[in-house]
Amino acid sequence: MMARIRQPAHPRGFTLVEVVVALSILSMIMLATVTALRTFGRTQSSLQKVTERVDEVRLGSSLLRDLVESAVVGVEGGNGLGLGGSSGGSGRSLMRGGSGIVMWRATVLFGESYGGKFILRLGRADDELVLAWSEENELPEDIDWSRAPSKTVINGVQDFAIAYRAEFGEPWVNEWDDDATPVLVRFRVKTRDRYWPDIVIRVPG
Repeated sequence: MMARIRQPAHPRGFTLVEVVVALSILSMIMLATVTALRTFGRTQSSLQKVTERVDEVRLGSSLLRDLVESAVVGVEGGNGLGLGGSSGGSGRSLMRGGSGIVMWRATVLFGESYGGKFILRLGRADDELVLAWSEENELPEDIDWSRAPSKTVINGVQDFAIAYRAEFGEPWVNEWDDDATPVLVRFRVKTRDRYWPDIVIRVPG
């Protein structure tokens, strides 16, 4: 009697349905991974823009405050510092402004070995907020500001406005009066399609 020869069992493969299900699951995993990476990239880019803007506002505000707070205080009986108006014995520092430009006298140190008393001029030039300065022995109307040394304070400026208060509690005034000496100055700056928080600085005096 002949023994039966057992045929080797064929390994069972994946059915078409199993392959389709596996590919569907893999596709969903890949889609979720790509979406998460894109979201992470957008979040990182947004955080970087916010951080850059915060740094820009902080540095710009700090510089403007330092410049205004360095203003030289007028002396009673003086010549009005040549900036228009008169101290009237108030002892306040004198400033002159108008049309998005403000000028004042200040003691400034540029680096370690260059400094002193200067007439400063802050205003917008195209898309930049520019600080220019000249020796204090000149009058603002006699200075050729196009040739004066200058430095860009803020880049990408879309709007720049100046207002002041002659006395505490009074309304903000945009049209500058040469006979007025402000106690508060407000700078309004717009960059990257958004306005900064108003920068309000008390003028020394």
